[in-house]
Amino acid sequence: MSTNDNLSAAFAGESQANRKYLAFAKAAEQENLPNIARLFRAAAEAETVHALAHLGVMGGIGDTKENLQAAIEGEGYEYQSMYPKFVEEAKKEDNKGAVMSFSNAMAVEKIHHDLYGRALEQLKAGRDVTGDAIFVCPVCGNTVYRTAPDRCPICGTEGKKFMNIK
Repeated sequence: MSTNDNLSAAFAGESQANRKYLAFAKAAEQENLPNIARLFRAAAEAETVHALAHLGVMGGIGDTKENLQAAIEGEGYEYQSMYPKFVEEAKKEDNKGAVMSFSNAMAVEKIHHDLYGRALEQLKAGRDVTGDAIFVCPVCGNTVYRTAPDRCPICGTEGKKFMNIK
């Protein structure tokens, strides 16, 4: 394997460790273990430092126009190619949890694809996107501007549970 292959594998591993440790922190909080939760969050931040360093060395961070284009391509692949295959396989295996997880992600990746596309259009016109609030559904990840819906159109979660991203 080449150094670039190793960087890519290290980036993927560190990124996954970040997300896993944040999930572990939530579990520790639910078990009323705030200091263990804090340890997991600290380690998650360290894994982010590592992942960003590897991504930078790989040349994976460009200017905002390049980054938006890369995000559009990635989200497009996920909702057009990757998740449809995953959903079909999960259906064949009768894994209802996976079908739901993949279907939710597929729907939201389409939304992200479109949001990034609009942001790129604004950037090409020399503007930033509006400063409207952005809300994210804590169950499926649905991402909306301005106000949260009464209920998430993807998973049905109450809008009052949406996270306001600052």
